[in-house]
Amino acid sequence: MQGKGLLSAVRIIAALALALPFGALAQGPTPDHLGGVINDYTAATGVSGPWEMHGTWSLKIEGKSGKADFSAVMTMEHPDSWIALNPGLPSKPNVDNPAARSPHTHHITMTDAMISDDTSVCPADSPSTTVRLVVIGQPTITGNGSAAPFEAKGPSTLQVCITGGTEVEFSNITMAFTNTSPAMVHFGTQAIHGVVRKTTLEHDRDR
Repeated sequence: MQGKGLLSAVRIIAALALALPFGALAQGPTPDHLGGVINDYTAATGVSGPWEMHGTWSLKIEGKSGKADFSAVMTMEHPDSWIALNPGLPSKPNVDNPAARSPHTHHITMTDAMISDDTSVCPADSPSTTVRLVVIGQPTITGNGSAAPFEAKGPSTLQVCITGGTEVEFSNITMAFTNTSPAMVHFGTQAIHGVVRKTTLEHDRDR
């Protein structure tokens, strides 16, 4: 009798496992290294906005320390819409004059940034995603290789959110500066969006 009871329990557990969504069974550990690309625009209400942004980013989790290192490199320049909105400027901007777009670069780095469990700070995506990881810290930001002008006004706070869906567990990234950040004047109040291109686990790199 005892053997039959154990067999029945095993069958019930197996049936429940088959009934669970695949995502619940397949969800694995958090990668210790993620990277991808950034593609977005700032709002037109920012400093001489809008700006077009393109770049790459990298995030490395420092074991079980609760900290992470983050870096992003990107270009910024005025898009065609800015050219169309400013036809009367003395510089007479036009689509055939690359210098009129004021192209420049930024390097954004955070060392020992804190990993947070407060997922409520992350902006909502559409279609919706699930927050997987939140990193918050004070970044160092350059402009064309030197300290960005707003760095002299004090430190900024950068919030990085990694989210994902049912098919791709880690798919989206957003970068956002808090309301008291001097950097927000340049990058705007909206979150900067990008995509997760790769995820790596420590034991995968050791193979």
